Amino acid sequence: MYVLLVEDDPRISRVVERVLVDAGHRVDAVADGADGYGRAEGGAYDLVVLDVMLPSMDGIEVARHLRRQRVRVPILMLTARDGVADRVRGLDAGADDYLTKPFALEELLARVRALARRSADSDGDPTVRVGDLAIDESRREVMREGRSIELTTKEFDLLLYLARNAGKVLAKRQIVDHVWGYDSEATSNVVEIYIHYLRDKIDRGFARPMIRTIRGVGYTLRD
Repeated sequence: MYVLLVEDDPRISRVVERVLVDAGHRVDAVADGADGYGRAEGGAYDLVVLDVMLPSMDGIEVARHLRRQRVRVPILMLTARDGVADRVRGLDAGADDYLTKPFALEELLARVRALARRSADSDGDPTVRVGDLAIDESRREVMREGRSIELTTKEFDLLLYLARNAGKVLAKRQIVDHVWGYDSEATSNVVEIYIHYLRDKIDRGFARPMIRTIRGVGYTLRD
């Protein structure tokens, strides 16, 4: 899964990120509530692990704003407060599960696995569809007009991010942050190169191009 970790305690953040990565997940870690909200709002993540006490915007606000924007990503909330009223506030704000600090890392991983199963059961079909393009997230397979298209790992990640945000114009920096990672040294030139690769595979040979360039801004995927 692609996980967004929003935690301002650097020690906890490092430990949780390492455990999630070791378990096979891809992780972006940020320490600010407003930054976390901005990233989660884009819809690229499969799970948000969200601390309650955060600078700029606390976790309760982040969860509430995401649900108001109809962002359905599962949210696992972390907090040092173990009172019933605090848990109720988090769940009412839109969190799917709640873990009180300090917590066992195995319990964290178990909660993550449970949310992944719950999300898969509720979604049913793991396929993202845009027009005649179908992207199977679980099998990492791509079809257009019934024709199978082979993509590299990074090409698939880029296409999936575009498809999850179909119709939205995504800036190059935004794409770098979500596909290569916010601390990546990848540049806008790398995005241009991979967009070129994708066009060769997704658009070439088809009657209608789907990947569009918005000059001076970025790219969008449209039916």
